[in-house]
Amino acid sequence: MSSISMDEVLDRAGIGAFQRRLIGIFGLVWAADAMQVLAVGFTAASIAATFGLTLPQALQTGTLFFLGMLIGAVAFGRLADRVGRRRVLIATVACDALFGTLSIFAPSFAGLLVLRFLTGAAVGGTLPVDYAMMAEFLPAKSRGRWLVALEGFWAIGTLVVALAAWAASVAGVADTWRYIFAVTAVPALVGLTLRFFVPESPLFLLRSGRAGEAKVIVNRMLALHRKTPLLPEDQIVASPQVVEGLFSNELRRRSVLILTIWFLVSVSYYGVFTWMPAKLAGDGFGFVRGYGFLVFVALAQIPGYVLAAYGVEAFGRRPTLIGFCLLSALGCLLFVISPDDMLVGASLLVMSFALLGTWGALYAYTPELYPTASRATGMGAAGAMARLGGLLAPSLMAFIVSGGFGLAVGLFAGLLIVAALAATAIDTETRQTALS
Repeated sequence: MSSISMDEVLDRAGIGAFQRRLIGIFGLVWAADAMQVLAVGFTAASIAATFGLTLPQALQTGTLFFLGMLIGAVAFGRLADRVGRRRVLIATVACDALFGTLSIFAPSFAGLLVLRFLTGAAVGGTLPVDYAMMAEFLPAKSRGRWLVALEGFWAIGTLVVALAAWAASVAGVADTWRYIFAVTAVPALVGLTLRFFVPESPLFLLRSGRAGEAKVIVNRMLALHRKTPLLPEDQIVASPQVVEGLFSNELRRRSVLILTIWFLVSVSYYGVFTWMPAKLAGDGFGFVRGYGFLVFVALAQIPGYVLAAYGVEAFGRRPTLIGFCLLSALGCLLFVISPDDMLVGASLLVMSFALLGTWGALYAYTPELYPTASRATGMGAAGAMARLGGLLAPSLMAFIVSGGFGLAVGLFAGLLIVAALAATAIDTETRQTALS
């Protein structure tokens, strides 16, 4: 009997049709989740008009949505490490599709709040498990690039929801928030069917003592890639599992630092993108006005992901993360000091480009910092910190924006610089490192 590690199996399989199918399925729901998250900013003004509310009151839909995401990220992340990734993925996407669709028909603001909370819990559970599972199907030499590529679907979702909001505003549709929620529900409904074609993570199965099932899935992937399958006498072995707890002695430092970065980046990102759509749709800044400009802001995210995908493999996860945090801070500072509309527009494009590159580097780096037994839990904790940032950002903006939108954005520049400093203190670089 011969032994082979999971990392050796993934190297033998390489990148091919199996991973392309996975990223297509995961990416569709990832785009749907981006649309659900960013719909908070794009629907607030319309919800306020429908139910006779102020804008801060309408943004309570965002508060409840992010609260649901926080709870969902923690609960479903831990559950995925216990019962498996596949079951949790199917359950969360089903709830996302159900409650997202029901949001379209909410008859009252109170009912809408409940539905957005439930949708948020489902989306919060989907995001961390997606990344943990995708990482476990990728060889070390390509993992960072592919994880950033998955995060790139967020830009597609951002672009679609911006186009939907723009089209609804141009057409003068009544209750445009219902139209936007309808658009966001479609990819989740399609993605639910596709999720049944995603197998369980073989690395999770191996860690759970189900080596036979893991071997079946691995051989299916090898056959699809026209590679030599494992022989009956071949046995997949797991590397020794040393640590599991997120705050064990070996993981405590990196957990505290990476979770701090998630929180700071999230406060900055959601602080900008929760208020920016409503701000630009209202008074705006000269030509930088209305939802039309936000389409260009969304398009600016795509090259950010491309550069992040290159950087995490060429320079490493940590240097790329630090660079994008500092570039994001520079974009925020440029906004604060911009004397005219042209520079305001340029600063918004830089912020969009750099902040989404930051997310790409974070999503590539974080799952590699944890062993298999706690990977989904670690991603869930990171997701919870991101949702906590999203939960606090609207309230923080409401408090600070009275002193000027520029003051708030300047604060975000400071937070992003702190995030870059925290990244420099992380004790490991994971580029081309095997998952344990």
